[in-house]
Parts: sequence; structure tokens; C-alpha cells
Amino acid sequence: MSATARMIDACLEALGSDTFAPVFADFVETLGVDQLMVFSIEDEAARCLLSRHFANAALAGELAAAYLDGGYMNDPLLPALKQSAKGTVQLRRLDDIMPAMDDAYHQRFFDAPGLKAKTTVLAVGETLRLFVSFYSAEPTGEACDPDLAQLAGRLALLHFERALDTGIPAPLAVLSDREQAVCLGILKGRKAEAIAADLGVASSSVVTYRKRAYSKLGVSSRAGLFAICSE
Repeated sequence: MSATARMIDACLEALGSDTFAPVFADFVETLGVDQLMVFSIEDEAARCLLSRHFANAALAGELAAAYLDGGYMNDPLLPALKQSAKGTVQLRRLDDIMPAMDDAYHQRFFDAPGLKAKTTVLAVGETLRLFVSFYSAEPTGEACDPDLAQLAGRLALLHFERALDTGIPAPLAVLSDREQAVCLGILKGRKAEAIAADLGVASSSVVTYRKRAYSKLGVSSRAGLFAICSE
């Protein structure tokens, strides 16, 4: 079995579980892309399910927060995703959508972060409508192999539709149990001392877990954490 086949098999084994996100991100990284973003569009809102920049973790959080803060409403692919039939997985390249993209959107999500190419999968299931996007800093038009991108989009759809509602925001799936607990405490408005008491650890440990979590999530503040975990 090839290395790619083994990684796809690992993603299939992890479908619906909290181990999927890191395994899936590892697979996507082998495609040679710089940024992965998975967003669910639900009615008139967007939800970040996964965002990862493989060279600059902080940038992933910044882009996800900007997209959730109204950026998704100007996504030139939004009408197509809303109109797509259930059970469909479609591929779109940056060249296909450039004519419909306004200058401000291009500046925020391409020029500013230094991203030149994009491949997006529009994946629609029974309950979810997903943008699964792959970005590259290389100006190639396509961010990665289109067949593997489409397969990755289908894997993401299978996983997020199967995943049980654990009450934990999807972006936190990449964290350890303690890091998740700290982030959940922050999202509930609890102070470090209270979170430490809940976990039976020192306040300094809470600070350490928070720093590790923020690094993995690509955020630098409570505001960033709230942004990527907002429904």
C-alpha cells in the first residue's frame, strides 16, 4: 500500500471520531498545499470546522476569523454552494471564480496572506453544505491535484456528517483533552484560577495548556478563540 493510500485509509478509520481532524490535516499536508479551510454554511451563518496553515499557525486563525466575520458572505462560490443538490461533490479552481470576486475579498484572503492558488470542493450531504478549500502560495491556478482534492472533500463531508454532537466546537478536535477543557472553560467565561480548580491543576498549567491550544488553533487571544468556535 502506498503512503497516500495508507493516509486515506487512516482517514476512513477515523471518520466520525475526534481523531479525524489531525489525521485528515496530515493527509492534506502531503498534497503540497499551504492552507486548509473547512467551513459549513448553514442558513445565513458560517461555521469553521477546520482551519490549518501548515507553515504559519497564527495565519490560519486570522483567516478563519475574518471569513466568519462576514467574509463568507462575499465568497463568490456561496450561491453555487447554496444551489448544489444533496449528495454532490464539485470542484472549483481559482480561475473559475476570479471574474466574480471583488477586490476587497481578493486582497483579504489572497494578497494579504500571500496565497496565489485555490482549489475548492463544494461538498453537500444530507445535513451539511461544506466549502473544503486548499490554498497554495505558488501561482499555479490549482492548489493541488484535483482528484485528491475532491477525495479529501468527500472525506470531510463523510466525517462531519457522521460526527456525533459532543458539545465540543469542531475546531477544538485537534487539541488534547486538557487543552480542550481549558478552551471550553474560556468559552464559558471562566478565569484561569477557576479552570485550574476544575481540572485539579495549578494556574500556571492552565496558562501552558492555553498557549499550546492557541498555537495549534492559530489564534492569539480569547477573541480569536471565540471567532473560530462561533456557530
